[in-house]
Amino acid sequence: MNVSAKLSAYGAALALLVTGAYAVGTAVGPLSSTAAEGGNGATGAEAAGHGGTHSGTVAEAATDQPSGLASSRGGYTLTPTDPTPTDGSFSFRITGPDGAAVTAFDVEHDKRMHLIIVRRDTTGFQHVHPEMAPDGTWSVPLTLPAGGSYRAFADFAPTGGTGTTLGVDIAAPGPFEPVEHAPSRTAQVGGYTVELAGDLVPGQGSPVTLTVSKDGQPVTDLQPYLAAYGHLVALREGDLAYLHVHPEGAPGDGITPAGPQIEFVAEVPSAGSYRLFLDFQHGGVVRTAEFTVPTGPAVADAPVAPGHADDGHGH
Repeated sequence: MNVSAKLSAYGAALALLVTGAYAVGTAVGPLSSTAAEGGNGATGAEAAGHGGTHSGTVAEAATDQPSGLASSRGGYTLTPTDPTPTDGSFSFRITGPDGAAVTAFDVEHDKRMHLIIVRRDTTGFQHVHPEMAPDGTWSVPLTLPAGGSYRAFADFAPTGGTGTTLGVDIAAPGPFEPVEHAPSRTAQVGGYTVELAGDLVPGQGSPVTLTVSKDGQPVTDLQPYLAAYGHLVALREGDLAYLHVHPEGAPGDGITPAGPQIEFVAEVPSAGSYRLFLDFQHGGVVRTAEFTVPTGPAVADAPVAPGHADDGHGH
């Protein structure tokens, strides 16, 4: 067979192959949404429950993830003015779904904005409260104690929205030596001893009690700080998933004592080690006690209680 004949035969075979493929494709038809989601009539959620991976669950996964891991969530975005603050101050904006700076926030525990700063090895913890300018820019005096990468958490409730915690990294120039934290349930701070009792169990509300004493004597006249006798922040070591836990009861409610015990119910999102930071006030001074606590056994398929780890806010 000469070259022309060979080319003609090859062209005919190729045409037959394309025609056959088109016919098969037409007979089968495009993948339906049902087939794409599960292959056997399963919905997106059902397919995900059977190990399927598809874009339909991306938004749900973003909603269900612990707070503080993203700088943008629910249409709101945290944007620092300068990610390397070196002038002794830090400023940022919260923008809304329309891209404009949000200027209306609800007051929660006496403040419209709670800002948590901590280095990524969970040292240098600070809980501060910025002031907002009319254009929606929040500013606060801030000194980062040592070099390294820090995480800034903005904890707020936009008016008409839900409580939200966004996180963003900021950097401090200078030498960096990471610090490791051994498990600890007793903290010494400013002459006070604070002891932690209770286990963190992933997936369920875990009672945690902090007991404050000074010089071996229980402190029974704690002072209200931000409308509570104590504030507890939990950060998961590794990725710094964030949980702000509010105490049981409130000052002046007639049933909550002013110490020595401060009771919380915390719901951590997963197993692991957590750094806990308790802010309490006594003698007109706010102090922070730090703890490192591993979780107990996980609870399979435990439902997420409203107002706990789902949105980063606890009792």
